[in-house]
Amino acid sequence: MLLFHHSKKKQWTSYTQNCFGKHKKTLQQEYICMTYDNNMLRWLKDSGPGAVITAAFIGPGTVTVCTLAGNQFGYSLLWVILFALLATIILQEMSARLGIITSAGLSESLRMTISRKWVFHVAALLIFLAVFVGNSAFEGGNISGTGIGIQLIWPETKQASIYLYPLIGGMAGILLFFGNYKRLQTILTWIVILMSISFLMTAILIRPDLAAIIKNTFVPNAPEGSWISILGIIGTTIVPYNLFLHASLAAKKWKSTDLKAARTDIIRAIIVGCVISACIMICGAAVQHIQIHHISELPTALEPLMGQYAGIFFGFGLTAAGLTSAVTAPMAASLAICGIFGWSTDPKTTKYRLIWLTVLCTGTAISVSGYKPIQIIKSAQFANGLLLPVIVAFLIYAVNNHRLMQGKSNSLIQNFLAVLVWLICIALGIKSMVTVIL
Repeated sequence: MLLFHHSKKKQWTSYTQNCFGKHKKTLQQEYICMTYDNNMLRWLKDSGPGAVITAAFIGPGTVTVCTLAGNQFGYSLLWVILFALLATIILQEMSARLGIITSAGLSESLRMTISRKWVFHVAALLIFLAVFVGNSAFEGGNISGTGIGIQLIWPETKQASIYLYPLIGGMAGILLFFGNYKRLQTILTWIVILMSISFLMTAILIRPDLAAIIKNTFVPNAPEGSWISILGIIGTTIVPYNLFLHASLAAKKWKSTDLKAARTDIIRAIIVGCVISACIMICGAAVQHIQIHHISELPTALEPLMGQYAGIFFGFGLTAAGLTSAVTAPMAASLAICGIFGWSTDPKTTKYRLIWLTVLCTGTAISVSGYKPIQIIKSAQFANGLLLPVIVAFLIYAVNNHRLMQGKSNSLIQNFLAVLVWLICIALGIKSMVTVIL
């Protein structure tokens, strides 16, 4: 039963008109309207850093890989996205649990668990070089991808691409400089929601074969020549810097009594991210009869199915994917490097800002240097393949430290799944590096 004060009658009338139009509605309808809005606000308030992780791994690299995979192999590789979903949940859950229990990031946990100085120094140097180089390469791809998305929406900007990339880098820098963790999380959550709607609408409007989608999602199939695409899909979903990012953000958001809520948050977010990846692959599969070499060619190929709005829908999704990743990559680098050297991870400290600024400027320089986005993405995948197995090994080691985890260390089943994912990461790393070199 709802009670309303007489003095707020006009405000309430205005509110119900906004919800249901000018016609008078029943009290039940009014209650539903208020309940919906309150639930949405509560969900946004209670959501954790999972949306930031989705924003981080759905970038131009994911869009490129999934587009080309769909164009070359149709729906055949949708099962890879399901596998990547499960593997990412396993690793990100461990990362979040480590951050929550220790109230510290992955880097700080490594400092606490590695007792031998020479081992720690080697690990710190490796993490520093790999995170800095890898995130700088990712940042170049993120900024380039954002520029391509903007050009799809406003073709006139193609003539000013040399100014567009620094402008995008500046936008990311403003968000990082003025935004604290909570504000950035809220902004990225909203962008992820809009990005999800954009790619989902694109996939729905092309009217895909639902039966074939369901079959290929649950029945593994590896067509000839598809292994590079398989490794690419996994490599752009399981991103090493996300393990640092998630542990640090989870430590700031959750308490030890919130493990269930944190687990729900990451499962929900990763599912959303992988649905986006699947939608992108479905879009590529819709024009399988047309060979696509670059993501900017997909909207043109989709025009017979979607009309003139194909470029706008896909362009907005690509812009959102690139911009969110352009913010999270430098932020993750700052958290990882500050943590490994024992510096403060306060976003307002000088060292923290210098690290993300260096990564951001390096990425912007790469994007305007003339390298094609696909070359930048390949360089990022090389760094990813080098770093991922090492970071996963450190993570498994840390979450099995009973003193550090205070009774919340991995179970036997969790260790089995984690080691299985780690072995796949090793294979992924070797294959991706060989592919880039050759």
